[in-house]
Amino acid sequence: MAAFTIRHTTSFTYRQPVSFGVHYAMVRPRDGADQTVIDADLHISPRPSQVEWSQDTYGNHVAAIHFDGKADHLHVESIVKVEQTLKNFAAPEPFAENPWPFAHLLGRRPKLDEFLQPFHNDADGSIGAWAHRFMTDEQPADLRDLLIKMTHAIRRDFAYAIREAKGIQTPTETLGRRSGTCRDFAVLMIEALRLLGVAARFVSGYVHVPRSPGEAPFAGSTHAWVQAYVPGRGWVDFDPTNGITGNRDLIRVAVVRDPADALPLHGTWYGEAADCLGMDVSVSVTHHEHGRDSGPLPRPLAPAWQAPSHAPQFALA
Repeated sequence: MAAFTIRHTTSFTYRQPVSFGVHYAMVRPRDGADQTVIDADLHISPRPSQVEWSQDTYGNHVAAIHFDGKADHLHVESIVKVEQTLKNFAAPEPFAENPWPFAHLLGRRPKLDEFLQPFHNDADGSIGAWAHRFMTDEQPADLRDLLIKMTHAIRRDFAYAIREAKGIQTPTETLGRRSGTCRDFAVLMIEALRLLGVAARFVSGYVHVPRSPGEAPFAGSTHAWVQAYVPGRGWVDFDPTNGITGNRDLIRVAVVRDPADALPLHGTWYGEAADCLGMDVSVSVTHHEHGRDSGPLPRPLAPAWQAPSHAPQFALA
């Protein structure tokens, strides 16, 4: 059992007070068999007029934040404590029978259909050719072997490149450049698996980065990886950026078919184009060995808005 405290802060500053449209925050981790949210606070400045919580069609938690009036800043800080049961997919263990490929499931397993359908156009056949290398050169013994080999191949053969620009490379671009971000690697692996008849989906969340003695204790970042559907095991995490199989150091926030549906914070503001002076994002992920006994949540970095006591699902403070 492990626990993590995640502090995710996004701040915008403006040259003069501007008005805000609705902003949508997707920062509350998902609850599941191996991941439980123990405590969660959301701190917002300026004070919102209303915060409405809902769940999208994938079960992800989304907050719609409404504002009245104007302000020269927007500060949204999420502080969450998550407890996790570690699952190592690579560890030797009895493995369920896995009929594969799963293309025959289309129409018979409606909940999997959208995750079996490729999302990108493979006009030149490069994605399919790369995917089928694992069926010929790598010769996987079974589905588990395929998933592990593909995860490690991306980690080994592709260079990680920081890219501040928004958007995601197409899988064809990632193959051509042999480099990309975590988002790019996740999309490449998802498309390759779908072409092989394996249901796969995009995961957005946080990764804890273990630190050596003497280094800063709070290490982590927003992150993206893959979940593949394994009969008998359900959705299993694979992180091609770091070569992780299983959920070690990964905290899920959203699962989607289209990565554009998993933005941590987005919305609109009204003013002159030159009014926006910049955005600052910081993320820290602290690992605790003793689960629920690791203490209270840290204090916010900015004055907090105290939500009504009846705020649903996600405690706002």
